[in-house]
Amino acid sequence: MKRLIGLLAGLLVIYVIYYDLNHGTLPSVKEQKIEAYNTVQPSIPYFEKHVEPGDTVLSIVEKKINGPLPVSISEVIQHFQLLNDGKRPEDIQIGKTYRFPDYNK
Repeated sequence: MKRLIGLLAGLLVIYVIYYDLNHGTLPSVKEQKIEAYNTVQPSIPYFEKHVEPGDTVLSIVEKKINGPLPVSISEVIQHFQLLNDGKRPEDIQIGKTYRFPDYNK
């Protein structure tokens, strides 16, 4: 009886491995790469700045306006992303030039 159960369990394991290798058990995700080009300039006033070591989006904007931010931090982040094609503030790189929202105007 133990041999029969062992044989059936072994056959089940072999079948499961065969099915997994040929058909898979996880749904396949097919990525579609969609590229969108922004041809319209954003209506937010901005200035361009070369990023130096130690600079952050907030520090650059605060230096430009010489004081506290007139808008919330989330708005600054949202405006920065609009001006830079969705680039996150955490991903800015030293030595590159980015557009920053200008709240002086």
